[in-house]
Amino acid sequence: MNSHKIKTLITKERIQERIAELSKEIQKDFEGRDPLIVSILKGSFVFCSDLIRHLNPEYKVDFIMVKSYIGTQSSGEVKIISDVKTNIEGKDILIVDDIADTGVTIDFLRKTFLERGASSVKVCVLLDKKDRRVVDTSVEYKCFDIPNYFIVGFGLDYNDLYRGLPFVGILEQI
Repeated sequence: MNSHKIKTLITKERIQERIAELSKEIQKDFEGRDPLIVSILKGSFVFCSDLIRHLNPEYKVDFIMVKSYIGTQSSGEVKIISDVKTNIEGKDILIVDDIADTGVTIDFLRKTFLERGASSVKVCVLLDKKDRRVVDTSVEYKCFDIPNYFIVGFGLDYNDLYRGLPFVGILEQI
């Protein structure tokens, strides 16, 4: 049995409201273009699935799995576990991630996609933890700025637990 308490930080209703608002901004910015949405697994799959239901249904979606965390700590190193299957050369890429904190993963993927010939790379996150940045990288679209708590729910996990929570919560030790 796990000894954690989870305190709600952002309700499921507020998350859905903000995703609908953000999708309008993204749709406007990509008008007339055909972006490839790249969802970072595993954490962003819940956010990405809700987001794409508000976007142009003709946008293509691909997935990449990377690893940079062990438990609650960033390792500082990004490893690609499973790569995108789409040729990204000449494409506008929209990376969708659950959270931007250290910036290491986002910076790594942005550079990797540009090196592979992407026309542009923009980033969309559910949560932005600016206080934790160690790499200066931009996030073009975000739902929420949050303080430096360890967060779970809505796709975010602690050792693969709590992803299925319909809200974003603060993980507390009991």
